Order: sequence, then C-alpha cells, then structure tokens
Amino acid sequence: MGLHTILKKLRRKEKEVRVLILGLDNAGKTTLLKRLNGEDTSEVSPTLGFNIKTLEHRGFRLNMWDVGGQKSLRGYWRNYFESTDAIIWVVDSADRRRMEDCHRELRSLICEEKLLGSSLLVLANKQDLPGGPAP
Repeated sequence: MGLHTILKKLRRKEKEVRVLILGLDNAGKTTLLKRLNGEDTSEVSPTLGFNIKTLEHRGFRLNMWDVGGQKSLRGYWRNYFESTDAIIWVVDSADRRRMEDCHRELRSLICEEKLLGSSLLVLANKQDLPGGPAP
C-alpha cells in the first residue's frame, strides 16, 4: 500500500490529512520527509522533538509530522496520536540487529486506541545498503 492508496482510502470533504512519520532513530524519517518535500538530504541531523511540513499531493494537504525516534523520545509519541489519519512506519531494513526492537515498537503502536482506524504504511528504507534485504 503506497501513499496514493492511503489517500484514496481517506478520501473525504476536507482533503486535509495528518500523517505521522515514526520509527526507530536513524531509520531515515527526516530524510524521507525532506525527499517528499524536494529538499536537499545531504546533511540530516537526528530529530530532537519533531518536524512538520505541509505537502500538497493530488488535491490533498498532507500535514506530515516527523517525530524523533530515539528511545528517550518514544514515550512522547502518544502526544501526537490525536486526529492522526495515517502513519508511515520507517524501518532501517539494513540494520538487522535492531529489527526485534523495531517490531516490538510497531506492535505497541498498533495497539494504541487513539490510532484505531488510522492507515499504516510500513516503509522498508535503506534497501540499497549492505545488509539490506535481498531483491
């Protein structure tokens, strides 16, 4: 399911969608947001808190919330759940040693009551790096 599929599912009158970009630290959440916004990605720093960008896509206004993924910040994720329409869960697919931690956090996330009904896109990032999944 891609971004377009999520938007088709969410089709409604106001055409404004709140999307959370979540995942473990160093998964590539900020880089993804910058790429979607057409920004330079040569220098990206860890997110301490959150970044917000509003993107226009096929008649929709996407309010994209990139939230820091450091372990010390994950407890604050639930502060962003209210009125969330979709989640993009970014996974560093080349980092095999953190896959269990990633799975555990995602399992916890999908059990959150405030996220019931939200669409979920799992994005396997960094597939081009050594250690990434085989084609």
